[in-house]
Amino acid sequence: MTDPSRTGSNSARPQSSPQARDATPAGGFAVVELFTSQGCNSCPPAEELLTEIEREARQEGQPVYALGFHVDYWDDLGWPDPFADAAYTARQQAYARAFGSGGLYTPQMIVNGTVEFVGSDRRRAATAIAAALTEAATTPIALSVTEAAGGDGQRVVVDYRIERPPGQTVLNVAVVERGLENDVPRGENAGRTLRQDNVVRAFTSAGQAAPSGRVELTVPPNLDPEQASVVGYLQHHANRAIVGATAVEVAPG
Repeated sequence: MTDPSRTGSNSARPQSSPQARDATPAGGFAVVELFTSQGCNSCPPAEELLTEIEREARQEGQPVYALGFHVDYWDDLGWPDPFADAAYTARQQAYARAFGSGGLYTPQMIVNGTVEFVGSDRRRAATAIAAALTEAATTPIALSVTEAAGGDGQRVVVDYRIERPPGQTVLNVAVVERGLENDVPRGENAGRTLRQDNVVRAFTSAGQAAPSGRVELTVPPNLDPEQASVVGYLQHHANRAIVGATAVEVAPG
């Protein structure tokens, strides 16, 4: 669906055992970003596809990292998406500038920061992911969750290590949650119950990537750590190409 502005649980608990996983397998990786909204009736099929991509990657042990960014420009058309954030709209706008398109639409899927298409297009998604997995990854990344505390100061603290980070790159770190479900009483999806996976619940960019460091993300108090992962990916600032990625579970084991 085109941009409407142009067309008319459980609380997280403390975790103790840090865990890490190196990225950059011999073949490659695929970071799959979906820009979506619960206010758009074209988006549920794309969100179902993102779920399938994430589930298949887990089953087959593939380095495919799915992220659902819920934008906010649908929110005034009947249903405010509970997962929407203006920062995610700004991220999509940055992609539009990089692609030279100048416009926004949902659902939009972007693979490794450089290939974009309608987010419900299974053939394009399969082709783009397969191509990304055959490309040699260039920058290994390791992540470890050192703290996931509950209470009013809800946060996830992540240590990272990057091998030879190239210049003009930023480290993006997201907390994504699986198994989210809610009823939508108004808007284009009125009367539907939507189930979504790998919804971005917190996101930050660490600026010019250093070889190592720590990132702290504020997450919702109802985040379920058993259903949450941290995705880290290194991205060129200018052309948006992603050159390294990995993920780690919030809860150990």
